[in-house]
Amino acid sequence: MMVNRILLEKIQKSMDFFPVVGIVGPRQCGKTTLVRQLMAESHQKFTYLDCEHPRDLAKLTDPVLFLESNQDKCVVLDEIQAKPGLFPVLRSLIDVQKKPGRYVILGSASPDLIRDSSESLAGRISYHELSPFNILEVHRRSELTNHWFRGGFPDAFLQEDDDLRSEWFYNFVKTYVERDLPMLGLGLSPSVISRFW
Repeated sequence: MMVNRILLEKIQKSMDFFPVVGIVGPRQCGKTTLVRQLMAESHQKFTYLDCEHPRDLAKLTDPVLFLESNQDKCVVLDEIQAKPGLFPVLRSLIDVQKKPGRYVILGSASPDLIRDSSESLAGRISYHELSPFNILEVHRRSELTNHWFRGGFPDAFLQEDDDLRSEWFYNFVKTYVERDLPMLGLGLSPSVISRFW
């Protein structure tokens, strides 16, 4: 089942004006899927890079060269928090040629990501915060019941098997507690934090 995301139209509109569109949100909320839908529905050409994938990181060894050679496309930089040094590069390239829809960046809503991109890309970026599925996106009665019991994270919401959904939640919480919360600056130990779940 495909769930239409409300944010898609707003992102498309922002791409007609801003050189950079940023999509931030929690892990596994559907940022990459949303951008893949955006790419499929657009007449614009795209280049997609995952900043956590070694093959894509190799392309960014000389980011200026790579980004300049793809200036006829919209470059999507997924997991950009893994490459914070790209923000000043994007700013300098935009200052040379300020055209709308040049870059789409995706990342966690970490304070560092917001601060780094805000400092470098002020006036050049439009932020959109993507949450897990909300009630307006799952509006049919049966979907609302599922949303209530399964939550809005796409993998959990769409999973019919209760055991697999429970396993997904367990692994999601474990990763969030052990990796994401410390990156956000929360100084409590993972064992203390996990007691809240």
